[in-house]
Parts: sequence; C-alpha cells; structure tokens
Amino acid sequence: MFSTWVGAASFEARIAQADGKPLADAVFSLSGGAAAAGSRQATAIMDQRAQKYMPHVLAVATGTSVAFPNNDNIRHQVYSFSPAKRFELRLYEGTPSTPELFDKPGVVVLGCNIHDWMLGYIYVTDDPWFAVSDEQGRVRFDQLPAGRYHVSLWHPRSLDAQVQPGGEIDMTATAMTQSYTLTVEAAADDAAQEPATSAFSDAFKKAAGEAAQ
Repeated sequence: MFSTWVGAASFEARIAQADGKPLADAVFSLSGGAAAAGSRQATAIMDQRAQKYMPHVLAVATGTSVAFPNNDNIRHQVYSFSPAKRFELRLYEGTPSTPELFDKPGVVVLGCNIHDWMLGYIYVTDDPWFAVSDEQGRVRFDQLPAGRYHVSLWHPRSLDAQVQPGGEIDMTATAMTQSYTLTVEAAADDAAQEPATSAFSDAFKKAAGEAAQ
C-alpha cells in the first residue's frame, strides 16, 4: 500500500525496444530521491502454470520472501544457481510450506530440472522504487515523492544481461510521463516449446557474467 507524501505526484514510464514496439517484462527502478520506499512487500509469489513461470519476471525488494506455488497437474523441481540466490525445491505439487528468502540483490535465474524450457527471473533490488513493465511497456508510480532520481532498466534480453542506466528525472509535484528505449536481443520464436539447447543454461551464463562485472 502506498502512503501519501507532501509533494508527491504520479510518474509513468513508457519503455520500448529499438524498433519502437512496447517492451514488456522490463524492470524499471529508481534510486536516490526521497528515502521512503514505495514498492516493498513482505511476500511475493512466483507461480507455475502451463509449464511456465508466472510472472516471467518478478521484481522484489531485498529481504522479500517468495512463495512458489505449483498450479500445474504435474510436479516441478525449481532451482537456481545464481549468486544472488542458490536454492532447490525438489519435486513437488501444491505450494511449499516455507517461502524462500531473497536477501541479496541481483538477478536470479529460475529453471526446472524436469522441464528444461521453463525459465523465470527474479530481480532483487535495494532501490526503493521499482516495477515491471506491462504488455504496453508501461510502469506507473502513483505517489512518487518530489526529488531527483537515478533510473535503471533491465530486461532478460538486455545485451549481456547488463543493467542499463536511464539517466535522471527531477520529480516535482506535477504528474510526469517519460519515454525510454532499451536495446534487447531478438526474442526466441516460441519460449513455450523446448529449445535445442538449454534455455536455463544460456540465461544463467548471461546473469553470472553480469554478476561478475
């Protein structure tokens, strides 16, 4: 739930790829500005439906616990080797009783030991304001306090999995809309079908390279 701050106003970011098409699943985060945090929650959910992680990209604040319900009628085995969070949930149905704590910032790549094409991402951040873009490439903060903020952007198909700087915004008490372009790699033809090579392996190598920078 958002609180109301004096001088706060709505801010909307519109994120597109180089060809102008709206870019969904981009993480947009703000550092600096007011000290209050607007995006934090104690527990988040990374669901599994139709042999997919839903959402494909989940952004959470450092220190958030994430539940992994399995709503398929088959068992899954969730795992990650990412430096920000290494864990494994052995073959299960339903919902594990204890959520996983994500207490280190970074990109966490999720795989499934049974269904190699299943791929998901958890973006863990210390930034006080963050959100994931919708299908129209939009991110909106309804009560962003006035101040100067540094913008960061990330997407699973970002070049070399790098976080991209997005410049600065000077937020006032007036509603603001800003457009951003993020260079990303071409999308796979069909992420729901099993690829010839491991999607998790490729994604993990990119994220591991990003963490080593």
